[in-house]
Amino acid sequence: MNYRRFIAIAALVGLAAPAAAQSVKAGIQAWQKSDYAAAIRIWRPLAEKGDPDAQFNLAQAYRLGRGVTTNLAAAQTWLERAANQGHVDAQTTLGLLLFQGGNRAAGLRWLKSAADKDDPRAMLVYGTALFNGDTVTQNAARGYAYVKRAADQGLAPAKATLAQMNEAISPEDRRKAATAIANAKPAKKAVAAKSASPKAAPPKAVAAPTVAAARPAASGAAQPKAAPPPTITAARPPASGAWRIQLGAFSQRSTAEALFRKLSGSPALAGRSASYVPAGAVVRLQVGPFESRAAAASACRTIAARGQACFPVAAR
Repeated sequence: MNYRRFIAIAALVGLAAPAAAQSVKAGIQAWQKSDYAAAIRIWRPLAEKGDPDAQFNLAQAYRLGRGVTTNLAAAQTWLERAANQGHVDAQTTLGLLLFQGGNRAAGLRWLKSAADKDDPRAMLVYGTALFNGDTVTQNAARGYAYVKRAADQGLAPAKATLAQMNEAISPEDRRKAATAIANAKPAKKAVAAKSASPKAAPPKAVAAPTVAAARPAASGAAQPKAAPPPTITAARPPASGAWRIQLGAFSQRSTAEALFRKLSGSPALAGRSASYVPAGAVVRLQVGPFESRAAAASACRTIAARGQACFPVAAR
């Protein structure tokens, strides 16, 4: 039976594990049998005594409403206790919950901590935020480096995000990112091998976040409902073609709208309209149409001169 996943990968408890770890494992065994109440009875006293794995598992039970009534406040409290002890899975989960809940600054602080310990989900979300300058100071090279390291661990959404970043990143930032990756030293997780947590649906990064400025799409609680993708008509008659330019992906539609208002006076966008394309927890700002990729790339060069990331995309 696989005890390795609840939020992230953790090692199995060994035969010589201490009694507390064996008790955490006993709770996992009860959980896997759907005896959630028994799992709670095992984990609660351990959590109250400060065991970070028990705290993490108890938080998940509250989050999922298994063995206890769903209580996100209690879940967050137990996650914070485990995260403050260096429990990487708890730091990632807490960061995703806070980020998705709208407290992006606090969420990114926890995600940075987990990213610096090589958690791939945390590296994807924090790295994408850095690439875009979403809530944190923009640093495309560092952001790319984090996402590349997550992709190298096999995380599929990170691979998709990296492909988008490859179209947007400058040669100079790519060189800086390569240096950062070469100098990165894998950090040891503060909580060792007894993080064998029950298998249950965790908060996770939804389908690959978009870049150019890409926004992380992390989910823990319910996904926010993305608004339909209406367009804002440009002042001149729209052009025709099968290409658009993408100017970013944002966790708030209002941010995308504000950016389009700022850039809509550029001659490069004359006759074009904005499309707000939902993608998981983010909204992509795309402007078009353009008659060819070359025309879209030309518009991007004009927009980029104003300091805005931009790359051509095929209209869908």
